[in-house]
Amino acid sequence: AVVLCAYLEMEGIDLRNRSVIELGAGTGLLGIVVTLLGTKEPVGVRALYSTCCAHVTLTDRAAALEFLESNVQANLPPELRPRAVVKELTWGKDLDNFPPGAFDFILGADIVYLEETFAELLQTLEHLCSERAVILLSCRIRYERDLKFLKMLRERFSVSEVHYDSSKDVHIYKAQRGSHKDEF
Repeated sequence: AVVLCAYLEMEGIDLRNRSVIELGAGTGLLGIVVTLLGTKEPVGVRALYSTCCAHVTLTDRAAALEFLESNVQANLPPELRPRAVVKELTWGKDLDNFPPGAFDFILGADIVYLEETFAELLQTLEHLCSERAVILLSCRIRYERDLKFLKMLRERFSVSEVHYDSSKDVHIYKAQRGSHKDEF
């Protein structure tokens, strides 16, 4: 999560007025940082919390939600808390609770490791991803199964590696529908 957070900040990706969903949020670090980055304003422009902030949905399985919610409450200033919503999402299930294609960014950090969840994760990504959405996934490539996931992802999306942190051995992949190569 730390590598993806740093990447979003270093690249200056504009998250203001964007709808973002984080899959497998865990402690919520990425979603919290995205909420904060979504208030950053370009030099000389004044951001107003009511109109210029990212709308972030942090998701995880039911067992993780209480801790996730407490981290969001403890680490965001009160005026930003309404911009970060914690919701239950088990990949491949209850996808009707999330409008198809409603998110500009779909983020996941360290979520590619259980091969038995790959099909459900891909189903969830396909459901959430609009034609213009950008998926950013950060992960280590440790095992053959990790490469298998990337192959499965490439069968459904246009995928490119956008960053590699050699000190942490973490890759960041960008995926979009079709042949989109949009800049952020």
